[in-house]
Amino acid sequence: MNDTRTLLDIEECPDTEVQKNQALTLEEWQDKWVNHKIGFHKEQGHPLLKKHLDTFLKGESGLRVFFPLCGKAVEMKWFADLGHSVVGVEISELGIREFFMEQNLSYSEEPITGIPGAKVFKSHSGNISLYCCSIFDLPRTNIGKFDRIWDRGALVAINPGDRKCYADTVLSLLRKGFHYLLSVVSYDPTKCAGPPFYVPDAEIKRLFGTICNIYCLENVDAFEERHRSWGIDYFFEKLYLLTEK
Repeated sequence: MNDTRTLLDIEECPDTEVQKNQALTLEEWQDKWVNHKIGFHKEQGHPLLKKHLDTFLKGESGLRVFFPLCGKAVEMKWFADLGHSVVGVEISELGIREFFMEQNLSYSEEPITGIPGAKVFKSHSGNISLYCCSIFDLPRTNIGKFDRIWDRGALVAINPGDRKCYADTVLSLLRKGFHYLLSVVSYDPTKCAGPPFYVPDAEIKRLFGTICNIYCLENVDAFEERHRSWGIDYFFEKLYLLTEK
């Protein structure tokens, strides 16, 4: 884990409270899928995950990997092909169905007992299970514990007022010796309401610092032309590795 820095080494940005009352409903997220407003989806997978895959997996096999707010992330197929077991949760049934269709995977679906309207979609190979429900309902499904979490587009999408509940939920799903790879974004939150929401370093420390060691693996310029329409002129992505203290 060369060239990593602890959280305390990272420069803090001001204006950390301006987005705290911003909120999207689950219905609004579902509408984004219906209207194909899914600029957050990366068709070729995430380059930072590819770059730091060895640090994340540590050469281990047969891991259980969790994808919070998974959408149709192609990385789920990557991990399954490597022999790992993948579990995701996503509120959009459309997003889940698109994943299986685009990855040419046959699947079954069944209702989740005790959560009205919720379903679980399982690949016929048995190593990918995607739950269509709120992530806050997921612990009630007895899905077990995970060795790894790939959190890209999850923490930054959670309403700021729900972050503590989110962090407590995902931490409750982790096994001893876990590795949690977390991607967040940095921009001027006074110029853009989000999502993705700006998550400052101090917030990561507040949410995870009691249980986790927190290392910044990389801070990259991720600005694209489309970001100009957001009213911002810089956009960075930070990748953190969280491990058990």
